Amino acid sequence: MSDPAQPQRFYVETLGCPKNEVDSEKIIGLLHGDGLERTDDPSCADVVVVNTCAFIEEARQESIDTILALSDRRKDGARLVVTGCMAERYGDELATELPEVDQVAGFGVPVALGRKPAGLSVTPAPAFDLLNLARPKASAPWAYVKIAEGCDRNCGFCAIPSFRGPQRSRDIESILREVDQLGAREIVLVAQDLASYGRDRPGDLGAGAIVPLVRRVTERTDRVRLLYLYPSDLSDELIEAILDTGVAYFDLSLQHVSKAHLRRMRRWGDGRRFLSRIDDIRSREADAVFRSNFIVGYPGETEADHDELLSFVDAAQLDWCGFFAFSPEEGTHALNLPDRVADDVMRSRLAELRELQDHITARRRDDCIGSTQRVLVDEPGVARSHREAPEIDGVVNVPESLEAGQFHDVEIVDAMGPDLVGVGVGC
Repeated sequence: MSDPAQPQRFYVETLGCPKNEVDSEKIIGLLHGDGLERTDDPSCADVVVVNTCAFIEEARQESIDTILALSDRRKDGARLVVTGCMAERYGDELATELPEVDQVAGFGVPVALGRKPAGLSVTPAPAFDLLNLARPKASAPWAYVKIAEGCDRNCGFCAIPSFRGPQRSRDIESILREVDQLGAREIVLVAQDLASYGRDRPGDLGAGAIVPLVRRVTERTDRVRLLYLYPSDLSDELIEAILDTGVAYFDLSLQHVSKAHLRRMRRWGDGRRFLSRIDDIRSREADAVFRSNFIVGYPGETEADHDELLSFVDAAQLDWCGFFAFSPEEGTHALNLPDRVADDVMRSRLAELRELQDHITARRRDDCIGSTQRVLVDEPGVARSHREAPEIDGVVNVPESLEAGQFHDVEIVDAMGPDLVGVGVGC
């Protein structure tokens, strides 16, 4: 049992996307405000919090495995709390199937410290606005900042609107206060649908509000990076605002390129439009970097659709790409669609695309050899230029003598798969 004279301690495990990491930091700020101390050892914690992901089946299984593993590691009397997407989406089921869990808390529900009362396992309603809670000062030279919650789109494969709800954009001043408080050298703006920020608030923000937001954040920090841009909202004004940040990094949510197949997915666009936009950006900034993700095996995907995607990947020469197998999700349009793609066909298509992209990424990284890059050192020996988003792309390996948290110019002397090797200019 805990010593009543000692502050209680908490441990937070975060699964899933960068948006979940922001939510965890908000929870950490709340627990600090309640007088608890953070620990990196779950076996020493009085409260163990698991912030779960529920995007696809693989993520849900990882969440359950993590919950059970942490339950085994916690000390006697410690409280195990499950929050995040699985708590919101499957709260009742989790409470029934996982007796190890003391509290299932959806978004905006405070973490309780006492043992759960008999018969009470799911906290039903939010008690505060998690989106606008304060959070601790950034512990790294970079930080994610979530500018909106939820999504108003109806993509055929995505269940996020069903449990995250419609889009709710924060006001610009609250975002700027968080940027100032974090004190990070690089701010990474994230949301489910970043480029449509403000559209849900026509009275004070409105469509296109992402542009003035990016410009104002740029005034307050050294680097601004944007993740998750829906291609139809990538306006000329937004492109110029991104280029003006000095971080010519475009993370485009494309998902596929076959026009007919994108309509099955309830998505906008086609490969011709996407290539035209990418070429346009490269004409403005030759050093622009591109990342995207694609779903393979969505119902109805034909060999012709797949070949069109292969041709696009070869033509686009994107720096970074993720390819994911379709996962049928409850509450989505695609759940009961006919013309399912066989698992072995999906695996074959994934392998073909990944092999192609691996060669492209390696070639794009080799092209950096001999160049001078401005890098931010995240920790001794590990840095990033504008080409690498934190946690999802490669890194630049640098001498440990380069001070962490500072910018340095390095010459790229080698490439090792997705990672580069740099030496200090003049060293």
